[in-house]
Amino acid sequence: MPDGPTADVSRETSAPGPEEGAEHDDFAAEYGDDPYDGLSLNDTPIGAAAHRASQVLHPDSATDLPKPTTRRVITIANQKGGVGKTTTAVNLAAALALQGLTALVIDLDPQGNASTALGVDHRAGVASSYEMLLGEIGMGEAIQQSPHNERLLCIPATIDLAGAEIELVSMVAREGRLKTALSAEVLDARGVDFVLIDCPPSLGLLTVNALVAANEVLIPIQCEYYALEGVGQLLRNIDLVQSHLNRDLHVSTVILTMYDGRTKLADQVAAEVRGHFGDIVLRSVIPRSVKVSEAPGFGTTVLDYDPGSRGAMSYLDAGRELAARTATSGVAAETGVAGQSGVAVERAY
Repeated sequence: MPDGPTADVSRETSAPGPEEGAEHDDFAAEYGDDPYDGLSLNDTPIGAAAHRASQVLHPDSATDLPKPTTRRVITIANQKGGVGKTTTAVNLAAALALQGLTALVIDLDPQGNASTALGVDHRAGVASSYEMLLGEIGMGEAIQQSPHNERLLCIPATIDLAGAEIELVSMVAREGRLKTALSAEVLDARGVDFVLIDCPPSLGLLTVNALVAANEVLIPIQCEYYALEGVGQLLRNIDLVQSHLNRDLHVSTVILTMYDGRTKLADQVAAEVRGHFGDIVLRSVIPRSVKVSEAPGFGTTVLDYDPGSRGAMSYLDAGRELAARTATSGVAAETGVAGQSGVAVERAY
């Protein structure tokens, strides 16, 4: 190795020649020796994402959302598969928990995807929503805390739930089993502010139980061609449940999912949905995001998997907007949203 000043020069950088040194001097005279001096992290895409992630993971307590005056029980339903019901349930719950509220997710889908995303045990034999529906255990025995947040709770679903539809048929008051199982004492003791019920992609007895147990329905609608196909049937079923089993039930929220801003189709579907449902559609739109799809594979929500991503920030905004609508959550019920929207959707498609 040669001696002298060149010995400290790495292979990746070489000592500047006379011309290169002159150019460096001119650059330094105008911009300073460090070209990145004075640049904020927000001036780069990666830096901006890191800044957003730090805000999500370490929120200021002053930004915590106000607690609702009464507990909100919301069923997330749409018999069409692949529209983002489970993704919306777990990420909205995580967004509420991150902002100071306590959220409980009840997994009523035998696939148990919500349980997987929240990182709770849902192997066969674990106390779950199945045993709770059949009255074999109390609600307190089925609740698990998510490892991602102490304010994020879950009642998991196991494969046993697949046979619940058949077993419920012969039971007395089969449509109200979940409502009976929900214990106000347990929910109060846990300080639960929001109960989010994740339904299977069908309109069977499990979904009916979820509709009877809740006061509100949140409908996720994907921004794709057949988005509203079948929503009319769902709204008619909600109307029937409202008429015969649960007079307080109403569609309080519609959320647009899988939005791809590169296509005109997404804008057209969003405009159609807002035209039919009006103000109950959240302003926050969930974009189509690889990060949102990847997160469940790691047993977590997108807010923990990649808190600086567009998907995480969108769900954070949606959670904030959902909580802000607490004061007006009963307006939809008074205006008959379920029946009117069902007719409008049916005529449009």
